Amino acid sequence: MDLIDVLKEQVKAEKKSIVFPEGTDKRILGAAAKLKKENILNPILVGKEEDVKKTAADNGIDVTDLEILDPATYPEMDELVAKFVERRKGKIDEAGAREKLTNDVNYFGTMLVSTDKVGGLVSGAIHSTGDTVRPALQIVKTKPEYNKVAGCFILRKGDEVYLFADGGVNLDPSAEDLAETAIQTAETAKKFGIDPKVAMLSFSTMGSASSDEVTKVQEATKLAKEKAPDLDVDGELQFDAAFVPEVAALKAPDSKVAGKANVFIFPNLAAGNIGYKLVQRLGGFAAIGPLLQGLNAPINDLSRGCNEKDVYELAIVTAATM
Repeated sequence: MDLIDVLKEQVKAEKKSIVFPEGTDKRILGAAAKLKKENILNPILVGKEEDVKKTAADNGIDVTDLEILDPATYPEMDELVAKFVERRKGKIDEAGAREKLTNDVNYFGTMLVSTDKVGGLVSGAIHSTGDTVRPALQIVKTKPEYNKVAGCFILRKGDEVYLFADGGVNLDPSAEDLAETAIQTAETAKKFGIDPKVAMLSFSTMGSASSDEVTKVQEATKLAKEKAPDLDVDGELQFDAAFVPEVAALKAPDSKVAGKANVFIFPNLAAGNIGYKLVQRLGGFAAIGPLLQGLNAPINDLSRGCNEKDVYELAIVTAATM
């Protein structure tokens, strides 16, 4: 069964709430209406009610049964302001917090998650990744065992499902960052019933080339194995050695991961972002994400090039990771 279909049935039984800060975007509205109609989860839209309803009407979308929250009139804003000030620990005063939460929908939505008024957040259809990540880092923060957030994309076509990271957040990760990303992404895979086989990617396979970039991936692989000794992780591997059994037999015959990998850790953001988009656009794979791994709550980002289906599927994935 398709991954989304499996997750959909799981989420349906739990009736979770997801906030969409971009409530006036037609793609968000279409996905939210579908999620509500199919009784998968409880979508909550952020925006001025008249603006949300006008966009919906202009695009033939029925939002009659959807909850809409306007930060300017939100009845529990005083509570959010107080908790935001507390969370920022002297970095913002009450007036600044009120202005931020009233005028920035991502901060408002993230505070709803932080105060457990909703279970998760999906944004990014009209905002940059930074606009989604920044309030998440300031309010929800990373889990104690992690130092950074990493963006993971789920690539799927039919029964094939692969995880690519980091394609959305860290520009030039260190060896420690790469090791952390490998462990995070393996944990994400397990949440979706995938037994992770993690390939640490490079332009070199097992020492076939020499450079600082190769050394970094070799060190990252060593660190990942030390931090997660039970994890099937190996590198450095070129993509063909990681993915193609015949190539793996030639280039890395002793590896338990080569030729079998389903989780791919890229050496930097450029490689990860280009890689997932090549697979998506040329390979015909559907891409979901980026999932923001390492946070204390499920807050996930959309590509600004997303469509309604992308929003719908990321919402289901977000609910499944609560």
